[in-house]
Formats: sequence, C-alpha cells, structure tokens
Amino acid sequence: MSLIRSVLHMAWILLTVIPWGLSLLVASLWVKRTPLWWFAVNWFRLVIWGTRHILGVKIQVNGLENLPAGAAAQAILLSKHQSTLETLLLPTLMTHPLAFVFKRELLKIPFFGWSMARLDMIHIDRESRAAALKHVVAQGKRLLGQGTWVIMFPEGTRIARGQSGTYQTAGTRLAVEVGAPVIPIAVSTGKCWPREGFVKHPGVVHVSIGPVIHSVGREPKELMREVEAWIEAEMRRIDPEAYTPVA
Repeated sequence: MSLIRSVLHMAWILLTVIPWGLSLLVASLWVKRTPLWWFAVNWFRLVIWGTRHILGVKIQVNGLENLPAGAAAQAILLSKHQSTLETLLLPTLMTHPLAFVFKRELLKIPFFGWSMARLDMIHIDRESRAAALKHVVAQGKRLLGQGTWVIMFPEGTRIARGQSGTYQTAGTRLAVEVGAPVIPIAVSTGKCWPREGFVKHPGVVHVSIGPVIHSVGREPKELMREVEAWIEAEMRRIDPEAYTPVA
C-alpha cells in the first residue's frame, strides 16, 4: 500500500510541478521576487496537501510563536535535514520569503531547479568552501536587508534518522556578521519520508521551532554549538524511537 501511495504522490508532484514551473518562469519576466516566491509557495502547499491526503502523513508543528514578528524582522533558520519533506514544508509555515542555501547542481533539475534559479536563492559551489562562505555572507546580507529570511541545513546534507552530522558554521557566521537572530528547527520527517528510497510511509512527523537565539556579541563556533545542542536534544524528544539503544 505504501508503494501505491508513493507512486500516486509522485504522479501528483509531476502533474503539478510542470505547469506551475512553466508559469513561474514566464511570470518571472516581469513579476518581482517576493510575489514570485509566494506563487512558488502555493505549489509547495499542493505537495504538502498530497503528502497529507495521498501518503497519509500527518504533520504536527510546535513553536510557531517563536518566529520573530514584523515585516522588518530578520531571522536565520537553521534546521535539521532528514528528507525532502522539510524543504517543501518549512516555506509554507513562514510569514517571510525564504532564501535557501543549496548546491548549484540542483539548478539543473528540470522545472523545479529552473524555477529555483528565478527565485534569487543562494546557490554555492561546494568545491571551494572559502569562496562559498564569502558568497553566503554577501548574499545573505543583501537578502536579509530586503526582508527575506535565510534558511540553511548546517549538517550540509540529509542525515539518516537517529543520526547526526557535522554542524558547519556558515549559518552562524552570517548571523554574527549581520546581527540577525538564529531560529533552530528540529524535524522528524525521516520517520515517514526516508532520506533515501522511493517509498514513503504514513504516520506522524513533528516540526519543532525553537526559541530565538541572539547572535550579537557571539562567536560563530560557540553559537553553533548551542544550536546543535538544542536541535539534537529536541530530536530525541520528538522522535525518541530513533534514539533507543538496540539491546
């Protein structure tokens, strides 16, 4: 049954992404970045609708009250990364446009990647870490100044459920540089939408948005240690089964 649900869900994605992507590409010729972003988010909402009703995945969100309020509020979101689901879900929860930091190769994905290229994101070349960091800071400053929030996955890639990767400091370096607050986010999406493999499973996933962590006067590595500590502790709270020792 999970396989059938997964096939239908993929069909739903393909059925909607092509016309939506083409419409976005055409609209980008004259529509500005912010309304174009919200047009794209409406497609994310379609995918999440399919995730709920086709895959049978229920989503529980806690901590929305922790997000900074106001049109001029800045934020850098640093999230656990277990699957594609959070990249589609998190934009639907936010009141500000987001700019993802992602590897440049994703721009080659038909329709989805082409659309991302028109949304003024921060795409980097992972071959040169020093250049990538400078690019993240420069572009992040610009976007935050325009009212866009920056979202990053500090582990750098999708991490298997119950495991943790190495937390990189690019996000906290940007936060310290501009004085923007950091919002840590824990997700248990890997429970239903695995990091690898095609088949998704029904169930409940949790998204937990943590309290604001201020960056002014902080040191990037020390700040990231605090972010990591909160995320990893929260992961054990929202998905304890993944961290139960094997007898």
